[in-house]
Amino acid sequence: MHKILANTVFLGKDIIYLTECHSTNDIAAQKIKEGSAKEGSIIVTDKQTKGRGQRGNRWFSEPEVNLTFSLVLSPVFLNAVSHFELNRVVSLAVFDTLSELVDGIKVKWPNDIVHEKQGKLGGILIENSISGKNIDNSIVGMGLNINQVNFPFPGPTSLAALSGQTYDKWEILGSILSCIEKRYLQLKRDDKERLHSDYWDHLFRKNILSEYEDEYGRFKGKIIGISSEGRLIVEKNNKELNHYAFKEVKFI
Repeated sequence: MHKILANTVFLGKDIIYLTECHSTNDIAAQKIKEGSAKEGSIIVTDKQTKGRGQRGNRWFSEPEVNLTFSLVLSPVFLNAVSHFELNRVVSLAVFDTLSELVDGIKVKWPNDIVHEKQGKLGGILIENSISGKNIDNSIVGMGLNINQVNFPFPGPTSLAALSGQTYDKWEILGSILSCIEKRYLQLKRDDKERLHSDYWDHLFRKNILSEYEDEYGRFKGKIIGISSEGRLIVEKNNKELNHYAFKEVKFI
């Protein structure tokens, strides 16, 4: 795991490795409460027994062959209203790393990493603590399929399944951390325009007529933008524009 430390200034210098735990996000929250975690601290495990995903879903991962970790950030410079900027930062960092290894990687709103034809490689769960108007601490939890090739249900894929190769997952973690740091510093410099354009460039299903489901039922529409608050802007077949927050629309 020494490779993780090679190319970053402040991320990954404090690494807590656990052979098994229930949730790396929960452990990170506990460490923050105790005062033993700082910006850049990482909790990483080879076996997570109760991983969480978006919409309250469970995240299942075969032990030892994939990446499961949580990263602590302290984006005190970021207004809570702008919390989606962190999703952009982390999603793009994972894209930056994986797109160097296989073609067809996309960012799926709000924070999944997918292959444009073969399914989901990973998910990101960011949990923020707010102080006043700004974000005090953020716990960035990530599950990423690296070397798993057999899945108990359809939908997921992995780097190994896509390429037929086996990867050094710690090397990939080191690259992801390096890319997160670069993107995070971009945000800190207030270079939001670049983050927004890059996120849009690599967004799954943008400008493609596809099927979705919201509270009124299934419909066809296309993604035409992301609002400043991170809402998905979908134009329905009848030209009606809808701005969806998390959990308000489902990809079919």
